[in-house]
Amino acid sequence: MGKTFKSGFVSIVGRPNVGKSTLMNMIIGQKIAIMSSKAQTTRNKIKTVYTEDDKGQIVFLDTPGINKAKNKLGDFMLEEAMGSMEEADVILWLVEPTTYIGKGEQSIAEKLGKKDVPVILVINKIDAFTPEDLAKAIDAYKDILDFIDIVPVSALRNKNRELLVDIIFRNLPEGPMYYDPETVTDETEREIVKELIREAALHKLDKEVPHGIAVVIDTMKVRPDGRIVDIEATIICERDSHKGIIIGKHGAMLKNIGTGARIEIEKLLEMKVNLKLWVKVRRDWRENLGDLKDYGYTR
Repeated sequence: MGKTFKSGFVSIVGRPNVGKSTLMNMIIGQKIAIMSSKAQTTRNKIKTVYTEDDKGQIVFLDTPGINKAKNKLGDFMLEEAMGSMEEADVILWLVEPTTYIGKGEQSIAEKLGKKDVPVILVINKIDAFTPEDLAKAIDAYKDILDFIDIVPVSALRNKNRELLVDIIFRNLPEGPMYYDPETVTDETEREIVKELIREAALHKLDKEVPHGIAVVIDTMKVRPDGRIVDIEATIICERDSHKGIIIGKHGAMLKNIGTGARIEIEKLLEMKVNLKLWVKVRRDWRENLGDLKDYGYTR
C-alpha cells in the first residue's frame, strides 16, 4: 500500500434512466446492477466495491431513481435513495447533457444543497451529444450547486472512467479497507440471480406490466458434480391479465424471459443453469407492507 490509503462511501444519485447502474458497472468492471430503459429498474440500494491497492477503496451505493412515489414500493425506493446520501463521503449526481433543468433535477439539487457532503456532477451520455451541447449543459448546471468537480462521461462507452475514479479518490478521507480486496459486491449470488430474472422480464415485457412484478427465488442448488445449478423462481404480478401476458401464448413469453435470464445467470455463476420459472398473482403487492418484506423490499 501507498503512504495514504483512502476509503469511503460514494452514493450515485439522479433521476430514473440517467445511467446510474451502467456507470457503477463500468467502474467496477463487471455487471452487478441490472439495467434497462424502464423506470424503477433499480429498487434496492446496491453496494459494490472498487479497490486499488496503492490508492484505496471506494464503496459505491447505487440507488433507485429519485422520483415522486406512487405507492408503498415507491416510498421504500425513495427512502433507499435518500438514506444513501446520509452514508456518503462523496455524492455523484448523474445527469444528462441538457440545458433544461426540470422540476425533478431542481428537487434533487435542493436536497443535495442541504447535505454537508461534497458533490461531483457527472454528466453522462456524452457520446450522444456534440461538444457544443456538452459545453452548454455544463454552463447550465455549474451554478446550481457548489460542485467540487464536473466530470463528463459515457458510462456506455467507458469514456473518462479513470478521470472520474481519480477525482473520487482525491476527495475521499483516509480510512481503512472495509472489504477484502477481491470483493466486488455485498449482494449474494441469490439476490443477483433474482434481479437478473427481473431484468430479463423488464426487457421482454412492455407497458405497465414490468412495474408490477417481483421475483422470488424458491430454490437454488448446485448439483453434486458442481457443473449445473438448478434454480426455481416465481415471478409475482398484480393482475390475472398480467399473468397471461407474462406467460404468453403457449408459454412463449415465459420461455423467452427464462432464456434471457439463463444466459446472464450462466455468465455470473460460470456454470450451466437449469432454470424453471413460475408465475403467481398477488394483488396490489406494491401497497402491502407484508408482501414488500417478503419480496426483499425492506430497510
